[in-house]
Amino acid sequence: MSDVREVIIIGGGPAGYTAALYTARANMKPLVIEGFQWGGQLMITSDVENYPGYPDGIMGPEMMQEFRRQAERFDVDFITEDVTRVELSDDGQAIYVGDDVYKAHTVIIATGATARQLGLESEVELQGRGVSYCAVCDAAFFRDKNVIVVGGGDSAMEEATFLTKFASKVSLVHRRDEFRASQIMIDRARNDDKLEFVLDSVVTEVLGTEGGTVTGARIENVKTGETTDIPADGFFVAICHDPTTALFTDVLDMDEDGYIITRGKSTETNIKGVFAAGDVQDHVYRQAVTAAASGCMAALDAERYLAAIEHGAGAADEVAA
Repeated sequence: MSDVREVIIIGGGPAGYTAALYTARANMKPLVIEGFQWGGQLMITSDVENYPGYPDGIMGPEMMQEFRRQAERFDVDFITEDVTRVELSDDGQAIYVGDDVYKAHTVIIATGATARQLGLESEVELQGRGVSYCAVCDAAFFRDKNVIVVGGGDSAMEEATFLTKFASKVSLVHRRDEFRASQIMIDRARNDDKLEFVLDSVVTEVLGTEGGTVTGARIENVKTGETTDIPADGFFVAICHDPTTALFTDVLDMDEDGYIITRGKSTETNIKGVFAAGDVQDHVYRQAVTAAASGCMAALDAERYLAAIEHGAGAADEVAA
């Protein structure tokens, strides 16, 4: 492809589609390389009740379809394939999809992050039917019910203590008798009367009804081999998230967990003209609404960067500084 686009957006989730909407309305004619598995984590989410504008809630996949359809209205170009290689530099950007190369003055990276899973077939079957990877998103569905949380780090402690605000009982399952979490988080969890620890144990199966809703989990003690069933209405996996940043290793600055580092309150990366939005650079909030907001920010940053270039290299350097 010989022409150079103003912007290419990599990723098709709340951040990517919002960036597409804003750049398209700014007449930047964006190309969105959304990937085979477009839609992000909301594609495995059932009811979404905490996104503004949906007073009756909405299914995650349906919401992503609406995001995409709204971007389509403004003649956004989509490629539903995965990016295989990138060449990013201060002098220009090249994005490869197989043998095809697409060039742009700016790139917005919105590849998101993926919640780590236990790898159980039953876990996959019950996703969105009681299995969740986000307590903030789904805790309200389990008011006065029993839930299980799996994990031993700060995320697990935070998820478990947050769930005690809604659930009648929270069972925290961890494979060891020591935690990776910070001591303050451990103390906070231990002081919560609704929280019970199930240590030296792993989940071997998520239990559910024939109709497909969680009823509990089968737990095996790693020291004794004893197996027990814990009844529960919800099952939360909190064993960390992995940002989708393998394409950008040794190219963009990242933190120790692999999240892209952005500068100050902007979405700018260490390379001029390259911006990052959504969960790929956010390991704190990880919400659809915050991802969409940062997609908007990235679009505005890209637009201002291009405008500065048109007014001279000095102005562009000032924007990037």
